[in-house]
Amino acid sequence: MEEDTDFQIRFSSLCFITDHVGFHGTIKSSPNDFVVVEIDEQGRLVNKAIDEPIYESSKVLPEPNNVAKKTKIGFQNVSFEEGSNEKVSTLFRYSDDDPNRQSGSEKEDTINDGIFKDEEEKVYALGSLLNEKTNELLNQFACDIKEKWNSKSELSGPSPEFSLGRFLDKKRRAVLHSAIRQKFPFLITVGKNTEIVVKPNLEYKELCHLVSEEEAFDFFKYLDAKKENSKFTFKPDTSKDHRKAVHHFVNKKFGNLVETKSFSEANYNAGNPNTVITVRFREKAHKHRKRSIECQERKVIYTVTLHCPLPPATGHHHSASVRMNLNTSGISSFTLRKENVEMFEAVGFLAVKLGVIPSDFSYAGLKDKKAVTYQAMVVRKVIPERLKNIEKEIEKKRMSVFNIRSVDDSLRLGQLKGNHFDIVIRNLKNQINDSVNLRERILEAIESVKNKGFVNYYGPQRFGMGKKVHTDQIGLALLKNEMVKAVKLFLTPEDLDDPVNRAKKYFLQTEDAKGTLSLMPEFKVRERALLESLHRFGMTEEGCIQAWFSFPHSMRIFYIHAYSSKVWNEAASYRLATYGSRVVEGDLVCLDEDGDDEHLPNGKVHLVTEEEESANTYAIHQVVLPVLGYNIQYPKNKVGLWYQEVLSGDGLQTCRFKVPTLKLNVPGCYRKILKQPHNVSYQLREEHDTDVKAEGSHINEATLSLLISFDLDASCYATVCLREIMKHDF
Repeated sequence: MEEDTDFQIRFSSLCFITDHVGFHGTIKSSPNDFVVVEIDEQGRLVNKAIDEPIYESSKVLPEPNNVAKKTKIGFQNVSFEEGSNEKVSTLFRYSDDDPNRQSGSEKEDTINDGIFKDEEEKVYALGSLLNEKTNELLNQFACDIKEKWNSKSELSGPSPEFSLGRFLDKKRRAVLHSAIRQKFPFLITVGKNTEIVVKPNLEYKELCHLVSEEEAFDFFKYLDAKKENSKFTFKPDTSKDHRKAVHHFVNKKFGNLVETKSFSEANYNAGNPNTVITVRFREKAHKHRKRSIECQERKVIYTVTLHCPLPPATGHHHSASVRMNLNTSGISSFTLRKENVEMFEAVGFLAVKLGVIPSDFSYAGLKDKKAVTYQAMVVRKVIPERLKNIEKEIEKKRMSVFNIRSVDDSLRLGQLKGNHFDIVIRNLKNQINDSVNLRERILEAIESVKNKGFVNYYGPQRFGMGKKVHTDQIGLALLKNEMVKAVKLFLTPEDLDDPVNRAKKYFLQTEDAKGTLSLMPEFKVRERALLESLHRFGMTEEGCIQAWFSFPHSMRIFYIHAYSSKVWNEAASYRLATYGSRVVEGDLVCLDEDGDDEHLPNGKVHLVTEEEESANTYAIHQVVLPVLGYNIQYPKNKVGLWYQEVLSGDGLQTCRFKVPTLKLNVPGCYRKILKQPHNVSYQLREEHDTDVKAEGSHINEATLSLLISFDLDASCYATVCLREIMKHDF
């Protein structure tokens, strides 16, 4: 196969964040040199027994020393104890808020309502979590805000803030957030690293212009409580225009959390029916669609990973007809071990063996091909016994399944804490013209990335490294609704003379789907599914649309995400090359250290102001960039202009990142520029090779290999971390 020079150029142009020299080496000499084990949401390695201790991975980036604090005004510092003897300052201060700020532009800490049984207990917690002086200052701050609002005088200048100080314990922060909001619904709390800051709730004041203060008070208490299946009802209202204004306010500010409906009451006033507006919480996005009554009556069995290997399966192979009978009985989950097998190929192969379709499988994340990987998976319409019966068959494909038990739900993408990596880097050498001791260079490089992190690029495997056509090219064609082109790109052959590429070459020459099917090997499940659909519907635009529907939704949207990932990589490199490690006006930052580091929604990012740039308020590890979609905002600086130029150059200047013909909607999200590896450990090992010269003499040459282990958060790439360590493109 020809060298993928386009790909090499693409990645070699991406910049680094660290300044050490690095070294050369070879990764993935064999799949066993690159072992990936998924870490589930409970922090367990999925290849371990369920009763083993939970695997602890360290926290993400520590608070940097260069985060400048805002000027203290008014109150003197008051210290108190939190857990240990740690002193935390409380201060009254001001920030430069944008008056047009959208709701939630600053990240609030996640509130766990299960910590206290009811709101009264949460409010009572203020007395136990804050010392007397801090409580007094908080009450005074709240009174000052109410007095200014009641006097009808506007809060001129920057919005006042009251800092409660820093709290290292996440649960304690969560209780404080909710306790303050229950006691003072006209205030909001914002998490900045481990600090809790209290501010006036401008949305509360805005609602008071529409309804009574009593209703506004109760409404915001209801919002904070987040009680499932609860409702809030505003007072009866005869004015349709006024009700419309209330509907608009609630849906504009909190539409992603609640929904509103109007209901008529029985009593009448001046001939008009009284109507009330009822608010209720939306169902959580990850919940499945409502099942039919018939499905609800029929209990479904879920099975998920048991962290202990199963004994070898016994019994004969079931026929296809028996398999179909078994498939209707339940849902099974398992740990999949695969070696040197592409993710979608593994799913397709398992689907054939189990008599289901690829979309019946769900998983938390994609895994490398050239590696040994362990991950949790769920498959519908398959009982555990059926999985046991195919164990020997799939071993031929370098796969195995184990760890089976019953659960109540299937998996979804992103439902993991991260991944653990055990990697061997062979043939270690200095960079060209570097004479410093190699061991010193390796130590220096690892410590540098441990401390400073790495640029959080999407890894080469996301784009199909080594292929003539990369996945992002297919994604771009789909976004432009070029369905025929996308199919041809997918079926483009490599420069290899093997059955798969001969079949692809035949198709591009003839567009004969039926003839190509006879040439395409059985194990190429995706290619065969696409060809079967093309044979049925034809090589027309509509036929190609139908062909793409032979792939599950997760596979169709994968190509769109690949294009977004490619643009994000280039944007991150441009951002760092343009502004370096400074946080500048117009940057987007994540204000919460406890939230989900990946897939930050729109309301959890903040646009850096000129004053915040001057004060060095934020650090580079808080900067995020948008991953393309229809519901994201762009930076308001050169980086934002760069995004627009790239989209225009790719013919997507009017693209809304929705492909209705393929039922694909991509809202977009945000991704941190920098990440850090956790739990890093490493060891250098000498390997001796014997070189036989022509004269018959033997020379032992020792080469160094590096054994390195670390954990990464979900959606981070080990190859990218290694690239930063080694300063070497693979």
